[in-house]
Amino acid sequence: MKILVFAGSTRQQSFNRRLAQQAAGMARAAGAEVTLLELADLDIPMYNADLEARGTPPDVLRLKRLMWEHPGWIICSPEYNGSYTALLKNTIDWASSPVAADSEWQDGVKPFRGKVVGLLSASNGRLGGLRSQSHLAPLLLLLECWLAPRAYALAGAASAFDADGALTQAEQRTGVQGVIDQVLWATQRLHTEPR
Repeated sequence: MKILVFAGSTRQQSFNRRLAQQAAGMARAAGAEVTLLELADLDIPMYNADLEARGTPPDVLRLKRLMWEHPGWIICSPEYNGSYTALLKNTIDWASSPVAADSEWQDGVKPFRGKVVGLLSASNGRLGGLRSQSHLAPLLLLLECWLAPRAYALAGAASAFDADGALTQAEQRTGVQGVIDQVLWATQRLHTEPR
């Protein structure tokens, strides 16, 4: 099972990047082949249809392929102003935009269709970024993803990680593991190979 894990943040000390690293390790321990994607490693500008008309950036095509090759995803979504980040929206907008000149990517939904997605979030607030998940879920459903019924929001994130970046509380690890287990279970049943 190939699982793609990424966070909607590029901040150096991002709680959600730390959570993504933990989720990736836990998914590997559960037997998955995991790719931990750092969005900062992709050179993707703000979406602009005029810019796109001059040619889709190479890293957008790389992103589309990465998404398509992994039938299961874990997304760690920060919460800004009660919703998901502009970075995450921009990433999804580029990945879902059809490439008219490329027969492989003329279908904008192709990188998303049928993917099993688990949602995690982390925030220092009491809701743990839960509102970002509630806004992100309808967008992913629109793009024909399957969402794991279980999600997990990590509250009090400033004190949730130890010096090595590991989650300190068994309850927190159990919450993350529950999402991973559902993604792996559903991915195994819905996909025999990447679409």
